[in-house]
Amino acid sequence: MNDSTTEQIFDAVTEARDGESDLPQKAQNAEPGSFLRHALSLGASKIADGLIDPKLVLSWLLTHLGAGTFWAGLLVPVREAGALLPQLFITPFISRATIRKWFWAGGAFVQGLSAAGIALAALTLEGGIAGAVIVALLAVLALARSVCSASYKDILGKTVDKTRRGTATGFASSAAAVGVIGFALLLMTGLGNRYVIVEAAILLAAGLWVLAAVVFSTLKEVPSEDTKDTGGLAPFSLLREHPQLTRFIVTRALLVGTALAPPYLVMLQPDGAFAALGALVLASAIASLLSSYVWGRLSDRSSRRVLQLSGLAGGVVLAALVMTHWLGFSDVPGVIPVMLFGLMTAYHGVRQGRSTHLVDMAGPDERASFTALSNTIVGLVLMGAGAGFAGLAALSVPLVLGLFAAMCFGAAAMATGLDDVQND
Repeated sequence: MNDSTTEQIFDAVTEARDGESDLPQKAQNAEPGSFLRHALSLGASKIADGLIDPKLVLSWLLTHLGAGTFWAGLLVPVREAGALLPQLFITPFISRATIRKWFWAGGAFVQGLSAAGIALAALTLEGGIAGAVIVALLAVLALARSVCSASYKDILGKTVDKTRRGTATGFASSAAAVGVIGFALLLMTGLGNRYVIVEAAILLAAGLWVLAAVVFSTLKEVPSEDTKDTGGLAPFSLLREHPQLTRFIVTRALLVGTALAPPYLVMLQPDGAFAALGALVLASAIASLLSSYVWGRLSDRSSRRVLQLSGLAGGVVLAALVMTHWLGFSDVPGVIPVMLFGLMTAYHGVRQGRSTHLVDMAGPDERASFTALSNTIVGLVLMGAGAGFAGLAALSVPLVLGLFAAMCFGAAAMATGLDDVQND
């Protein structure tokens, strides 16, 4: 793709603004190409995420293999916490590097290898052994993802201007949703063996991660001038020094219900997720397609407002779901997929808002530390909340959903005190 075409695409999908840029001149000159490389690599990675979704796809696969509920129950906590907790260990190494794109590219490549291993295990193993091996490979995938997460916001901040970062990630999410929608529709048609389709999807995910690694490795990244150590494994003093970071982390922690709630929606269905796998994947993908780009554009204007709105939306959907269940309508066909659509719309708002807010809130020398600290604390919250709410769900699933709703409303209230960092 030549420079003229690249700039035309860049101008078509972004809203260029006059005024000072927070990028050095060399990065400004390369920004159109950098923007598209971010969109392509992140889009491929997000399609892969959708094809190997632990909440739906891998849960179905382990059930099909007879792995048992124990291993299936570990999928989401291992995937979410494993991608967040190691980042305080990883960040010092990233911060000492002048070129950081190789961390993301390497992490994407290892995710591809892990996905290929999962596909192979599903072909050759069954029962508890299959469950143990697949969960172990998912843990490796999550660790590789943590490297990508710890490095990405800093790389994004170095290569894409402040006014277009949310657009880049939102565009990638919406474009990726198209691929996942195709997967969902294929599952819903009943054509072919569902197990074969899922296996092929996981292998495709492996290839997409490798492709993402190759594309990202071509990013024109300006070397970092300051490569100081970020303070080892415990930069918790940042919470005292930066009250806005503390408020942001509390807001984000209260929003974890939007990530943890989907399996509990499934529990409200009498015939479970597995009879409606295609419908649930479709609802999630359409939510991403319709909302991610819009949330991204809104985040470039005010990520604080996006966190408020997505918190309110998540609270309303979860509260409505509890009410629907009490009225006896949750087992009506189509109700749970529709509710999942609303919840995932809010979830993508949370993802876009928190990513853009953190990058724009932090200075160039703080992004890696802010990201690692935020992700590590939220990872601990996810582990604790995941275990606690799982135990509480044995008593009452609607109670758990109601608590998630209250947390979302609390997050919206906390977000009102965040700075409007896009306009500072």
